[in-house]
Amino acid sequence: MKTYKIALLPGDGIGRDVTAAAWAMLEKAARLNGFSLDATSYPWSCDYYLENGSMMPADGIEILRSFDAILLGAVGWPRKVPDSVSLHGLLLPIRKAFVQYANIRPHRLLPGVQGPLRSDGFNILCIRENTEGEYSGAGGRVHQGTDNEVAVETSIFTRKGVERILRFGFEQARARRGKLASVTKSNAQKYSMVFWDEITQRLSAEYPDVEVTSYHIDAMAARMVMAPDSLDVVVASNLFGDILTDLGAAIQGGLGFAASANINPDRSAPSMFEPVHGSAPDIADLGIANPIAAIWSGAMMLEHLGEPAAAARVMASIEATTACGIGAIPGKDKTDAITASVLSALG
Repeated sequence: MKTYKIALLPGDGIGRDVTAAAWAMLEKAARLNGFSLDATSYPWSCDYYLENGSMMPADGIEILRSFDAILLGAVGWPRKVPDSVSLHGLLLPIRKAFVQYANIRPHRLLPGVQGPLRSDGFNILCIRENTEGEYSGAGGRVHQGTDNEVAVETSIFTRKGVERILRFGFEQARARRGKLASVTKSNAQKYSMVFWDEITQRLSAEYPDVEVTSYHIDAMAARMVMAPDSLDVVVASNLFGDILTDLGAAIQGGLGFAASANINPDRSAPSMFEPVHGSAPDIADLGIANPIAAIWSGAMMLEHLGEPAAAARVMASIEATTACGIGAIPGKDKTDAITASVLSALG
């Protein structure tokens, strides 16, 4: 029997609850589809930071390197640890060390879920550059605490980084409906974003079967609200992709439905799968977090591991659950009730 080694990072707040729900689903899906999952859980979180002075041990990256995939719950608890510390101490180092440069976030309405828009026929795949750009961490502050304080944050765009994420987007569009939207702000950012537009235009010649359109970020935000059904694959930089996918989560009914995958496309290191939502400290330990985004992320993990039948089975179970109204309305159903319904629908 094929066995996959999975690292579980439940993290903070509701991350623990939704990870437990996703793991129960994944274990059952594996059993029903003739393979197994071997999990090792790590307590790396804000509480871990308060006890140890770091979000993960010094050899944390090497520990994770031996796994086939990583399932993450959520990271962050601002009242305990500043977000700038928790994010740069765990999530971003993993993405960069394992070259998880493609962040994939699907946006569509599940059956029975009522979104805020009149349109319900959209199916958008957002591809976010995940390792450089605006989140490169290049910069600094001088004269801190004085009237002369200066803060500099430099975005880093490399030809290799931009080309590989755009090429990934083109390939995804080719496998779907053949439409790619490339998002920049090249009218205002005349170096990095013009650079991005130029590479998009050059690569488009290699993909004559893909219809490519370049949008400014503000125009794309409006289009996702006014005409989401006109979009297929959307590719954007780290910051722009981050913002657009929260908008995507909103139009699909809320963050409780928003899944994501941090992919290392050449599989030289493990990829990581996580719901888009945060740790939600305000509802932690109340048992009301929606686990669907985490379960959907788990389905994406199964797909990446080469188990498409199991992935499809999990997605069908999610859809059967929301179609009958369970988990379809934010805050209506308890975590355990949603989990039980999806598990039951799995068979």
